[in-house]
Amino acid sequence: MIGHHTDMAKNPKRPKDPNQLAKMMIDIGSGGKQDVCDSEITPMAALGRSGGLKGGRTRAESLSVERRSEIAKEAAAARWKRDGRD
Repeated sequence: MIGHHTDMAKNPKRPKDPNQLAKMMIDIGSGGKQDVCDSEITPMAALGRSGGLKGGRTRAESLSVERRSEIAKEAAAARWKRDGRD
């Protein structure tokens, strides 16, 4: 997509005020506050990600060619209807 920034969600929100930013950096450096980027993935998030990575492939393998084609046609029709082209 044009104008879509995918890296925005990856970067933590930093204060715009230089004094607040300096305090935040001191807090992170002294261990008083943990940086959002340094936090570990929670066990439940890791479990959900591992299931999500293989879920679509497993589902596609279990469906017949005819059913996958039917699902794709329904999805395309929904996209066309949403965009007002239908």
